[in-house]
Amino acid sequence: MISTNYYSHLFSCRVLVADGDPQFRQFVSELLAEHQAEVDGVGDAPLALSKVARNEYDAILLDVGSEAPDDAAPLQQLRAKSGCEVICVSAEPTIEAAVAWVKAGAYDFLAKPVRSVQLQKVMNAAVLAARRQRRPLSIPSRGNRPNPLMVGQSDAMQEVFRLIKLAGPTDRPILIQGESGTGKELVARALHDVSGRANQEMIVVNCAALPETLLESELFGHEKGSFTGATATKPGLFELADGGTLFIDEIGEMSGGVQAKLLRVLEDGSFRRVGATKERRANVRLITATNRDLKQEVREGRFREDLYYRIDVMRLELPPLRQRGDDITLLAHHFMGDDWKIDSGALQAIERFDWPGNIRQLINAIERAKILSENGTIQLHNLPAEVGCVSADAPAISSLRSFDLEALRQQCVKEAMTRENGNKVRAARALGISRRCLYRLLEKYEMG
Repeated sequence: MISTNYYSHLFSCRVLVADGDPQFRQFVSELLAEHQAEVDGVGDAPLALSKVARNEYDAILLDVGSEAPDDAAPLQQLRAKSGCEVICVSAEPTIEAAVAWVKAGAYDFLAKPVRSVQLQKVMNAAVLAARRQRRPLSIPSRGNRPNPLMVGQSDAMQEVFRLIKLAGPTDRPILIQGESGTGKELVARALHDVSGRANQEMIVVNCAALPETLLESELFGHEKGSFTGATATKPGLFELADGGTLFIDEIGEMSGGVQAKLLRVLEDGSFRRVGATKERRANVRLITATNRDLKQEVREGRFREDLYYRIDVMRLELPPLRQRGDDITLLAHHFMGDDWKIDSGALQAIERFDWPGNIRQLINAIERAKILSENGTIQLHNLPAEVGCVSADAPAISSLRSFDLEALRQQCVKEAMTRENGNKVRAARALGISRRCLYRLLEKYEMG
């Protein structure tokens, strides 16, 4: 038996069932009673419109018969007046009707008889979507965050914020570890901003962006004539950051020779410019970052063990976006801005996607969707194809969440491949999915 905690958003919710079948209304009422939900029942859409004018609901179930929506006005009026999601149900479902109702604005389309688990799962998601549209997850107050650009309520990010406040005011080296795109430079900036060096410069250098010879010159400076092209004496970043913070990103890319010079700075604060004999000193707080496992790099001889222990006095590990739960929704709203909305299908796609490029990829996806949106609301087909496994111009079948489950998907794939004579490109376009998604389905259903 599935715990009622699995459907936590159904607890004490209020649902309206617009269905001429009193037995179905009773079925829904008894099913949701275990969640202490309140269920109102009416016989048709006009009566439902009268109900929503006087009451607030978290979800609506609407029986639509067997036909495709020649007139979707009742559905759209229910959505507009109630501010919640409408789930269509039918005792005589067809694929064409299911697709048409979802395109018309239904949150989902369920075939009767509806299984208890299926109904609870869809309604739980619909209630959550409606509540987020009415009251989007709030961004934590500035007082809870070390930087106003940092957003997150997950336990993992709260721990990051806590460590920033503890480690930032110290002067010890800090190593930030995390996948590309997780916001390592933003964390470094937050650490600097809460330190005693906040009024001084924080200078950033990315080791992956510079070859070894240039990186050494960039960090430590050079004398005129010390190498080809050195037409003037140039101070390095350690000198420029004196009194402040130096953030070295992607330190795992640093060569052994430059690592040795960096180690000496950390040991006694001294260094020499390239081509110089004079020792120089700098008072710099060092923050480093990497997307590599530096312990493994040490074991394999690619990173100096003594340097590793010098920079790893305090470590901050940033979680990838896929491990941050509701932070994904928070961040999506944050990057959208107050003047934008997002529909439930797009929001679910954003929450399901694993975001291998992390926050950087999410920002790009939201910016793309805003450009493609024509009405100030981001929809599923505005998102990049890989996010929802749909093509940007065809939201139809892929918008369905549960209509006859796996059998429907398999049937759709089979029909598309037959109609397009096995041409996968055209079949993917007809289905409204990416070719990559089609290949996965063909392999899954053993259709070759």
